[in-house]
Formats: sequence, C-alpha cells, structure tokens
Amino acid sequence: MDATKLIEQWAAGWSNGDVGQVVELFTADCVYEDVTFAAVQHGYAELAAFGRGFLAAVPDFTIELGPVLAEADRAAAEWTMHGTHTGDLPDLPATGRRFTIRGMSAFRTRDGRPSHRSDYWDAATCLRQLGHSR
Repeated sequence: MDATKLIEQWAAGWSNGDVGQVVELFTADCVYEDVTFAAVQHGYAELAAFGRGFLAAVPDFTIELGPVLAEADRAAAEWTMHGTHTGDLPDLPATGRRFTIRGMSAFRTRDGRPSHRSDYWDAATCLRQLGHSR
C-alpha cells in the first residue's frame, strides 16, 4: 500500500476511535513519537495503551488531513486535530473544553508499513484552548 493510503487509514483509525486499526498499520517494532510532549511508544503494546488512554480522555477525537507528501520510505502530513478534553491526561486534568490544533506528522516506512512516526504540534495553542494557560 502506498504511503498516502497508509496515512489516510491512520487518520481514519484515530477519527473512528479504532486504536486497533492504527496499531495494525505499523510494524511490530514501531516507534510512535510525540515530540511536543517528549513521549515515545515502542511497539504494539505501548502504542495501543497510549491510544486507549488518549481516546478515553478525548473520545470525540478526529484528525482532518491536509496535504500529504510521500516519496520512497518517507512521508509527511499536515493535519488539524479536534476534540473535547473530557478525561484526564498526564499533567492535564480534564477541562471539558474543545480544541482545534494544527500540526504535522513525519513517517518512515519499511516493507510497506509505517515503522516510525513523529508528531509536531502547537502545544501553546492547545493549552490556551483547554484553559491551562493564558
């Protein structure tokens, strides 16, 4: 499957609340990195636990894809994430507020599947929207 289709399925899995769909796209030894929060998950079990925890805190989470660029074993996608923060996240107590945040993900693929993904997004805007800063 080409990288653009993989990224579309990745966004759809998150948007549908289907952590299993997200996990199954990746290699078993994947690295799933959130650069903004300095959080890294290794492999299926850690990625699944991260996904379940995040969706428990933001059950209406969606990803709206922007441009996707793919070449050889690298791909990148701009996106906008939306959701309502109804459950606690590490160091972020629930606020019940909605957020809309822009960001991007960089992917590396191996054997037709993502093996590494790094997210970069605007934490300052997120914290303001959630009422955790001014």
